[in-house]
Amino acid sequence: MRLGMVTLVVRDYDEAVAFYAGVLGFRLEQDTDLGGRKRWVVLDAGPVRLLLAEAAAPEQAKAIGAQAGGRVGWFLESEDFAADHARLVAAGVEFEEEPRQEAYGTVAVFRDLYGNRWDLLQSRRPRTGAGAGPSEDFS
Repeated sequence: MRLGMVTLVVRDYDEAVAFYAGVLGFRLEQDTDLGGRKRWVVLDAGPVRLLLAEAAAPEQAKAIGAQAGGRVGWFLESEDFAADHARLVAAGVEFEEEPRQEAYGTVAVFRDLYGNRWDLLQSRRPRTGAGAGPSEDFS
């Protein structure tokens, strides 16, 4: 078995697609109207697909921007950290820190349009199934 898709609760489908596809560069794979303001919106984010789910209840809305409890919840792997970092900064992405060198690679934490924390990460070692390495920020 393998993880194939994860859900990200969002405020608005269209603004989420604009950010995750337009800014981060994920490919919009499917956008199907399910009726009643619900859509099936799937982005190809590499080996894992991202399902965007617009919050439909107050409990769901509370999760927007805090889905990992304030921790880094997503790890965006890069083959060219400097170019990707510069492209994201030019697109208005706000990084919490300057890029730093760690034993596992080059990393910098940024927040998406909802405040969820992400690592932009270029691994020092070749990628092998399990992932490139953890964020230094475990809080």
